[in-house]
Amino acid sequence: MIRTIIDVFSRVFVGGLFIFSGLIKLNDPIGTKIKLEEYFEVFSSDFSSIFEWFIPLALPLGLVLIVLEVVLGVAVLIQYRMELTTKILLGLIVFFTFLTFYSAYFNKVTDCGCFGDAIPLTPWQSFYKDVILVVFIMHLFWYRRQYAPMLRSLPGNIVVITTTVLCFFVGKYAIDHLPFIDFRPYKIGDSLPNNMVAEESPILEYTFIKSGEKVTSTKYYSPDEGYEYVSSRIMNEKASTPKITDYQLIGVDGNDYTQASFEGTKLLFIFYNTQAHTGNMDELVALVQSAKADKMILTSALESEFENFRHEYQLAIPFYFADATVLKAMIRSNPGVMLLRNGVVLGKWHYNDIPSPQEINALLG
Repeated sequence: MIRTIIDVFSRVFVGGLFIFSGLIKLNDPIGTKIKLEEYFEVFSSDFSSIFEWFIPLALPLGLVLIVLEVVLGVAVLIQYRMELTTKILLGLIVFFTFLTFYSAYFNKVTDCGCFGDAIPLTPWQSFYKDVILVVFIMHLFWYRRQYAPMLRSLPGNIVVITTTVLCFFVGKYAIDHLPFIDFRPYKIGDSLPNNMVAEESPILEYTFIKSGEKVTSTKYYSPDEGYEYVSSRIMNEKASTPKITDYQLIGVDGNDYTQASFEGTKLLFIFYNTQAHTGNMDELVALVQSAKADKMILTSALESEFENFRHEYQLAIPFYFADATVLKAMIRSNPGVMLLRNGVVLGKWHYNDIPSPQEINALLG
C-alpha cells in the first residue's frame, strides 16, 4: 500500500513538475537560449573553450531540451517505456543538479531559468529542488521494470509523438513571434517608471554582540551602549527591490536620457546589436518615417558600428545605449518595437509582426 502511494506520488510529482517547467519555458524559448548562452560562456572560461562552439547552437539545443522536458513528463505519467524514460530522466536530473550546484556554490549564473521568468529561483533553491527530484526519480528508476504501460503500444506512441510535434510547433511559433505570456516587468500595460520604484523601503535587521551574547534588532544600537556591530541583512529584500533595476539610456553625448524616454509618446526600436534580423527593414523604415510618435533607437552595439548600420538602412532617428541584458528582457526580438506613453507600455512587436504606421497611430488615438 505504501509502495503504491509512493509510486503514484513520484510519477505525478516528477511528471507534473517536468511538464510545468517545460511549458513555462516553451512560452519563451528565447529566454532559455539566453540562459544557455550564459552557461556556455561560464563553462568556456572555467573548463574549456570548446563550449564556445555551443553558443551559436543555444536556441535549437534549448528548444530540444524544453520539448524533452514536456515529453518526459507525459511519458512518466502514462508509464510509457519506463525503462528508457527513467534512464533519460535520471541522466537529465543529474546533469541539471550539477549545473545548479555549480552555479550556486561558485555564484556563476544567478538564475537557472528552471521556471523561466514566471517563478525566479535562486541558485540554491534550484539546487534543492533538483535534489528532491533526484530522490523521486531514483525511486522510479529503481522500480522501472515493474511499471506496466497505462496505454497500449500504439496509443502510447501516438500520445508521445503528438506531444512532441505540438511542442515543437508551439515553441517555433513563440520564437517567430513573442511569448504568449510576458512575465517580465516590461509587458503591455506595465509602467516602467513605477516598476523602477520599490514597493517598500528596506527593513534592516542588525546583529550585535553584547556581553558575549548575540543580539538581533531592527534598531541600531550604539557601541557606547556596549553593543558590538557584527552584520546586517535586509528582511524584506524582495519587496524593497524594484522590479526594474538596470534600465538606463545613455546618449552618444554621454548624458542620461532615461527619464526622457518616459515623457510623452515614444516609439522604441530595439536592436541588441548590428547582427539583427534585417529582412523586414523596409517595414521598420516606413514606421520610422510615418508613425506619429517620438522615435528612439536603443542598442548595446558600439557607436561606430551602429552609426554605419543606421546609415546603411536609413534609420534617421537618434540612438541611445542600453545594457544588452536589459534590451533582451524588454523584448524577445532583435530588432523589436515597443510603444510607450508616459512610460506605460502600449504595444510590443516582433520583427515578424511589425505594425503599420496606421496601427501605431490608432493606438495613440
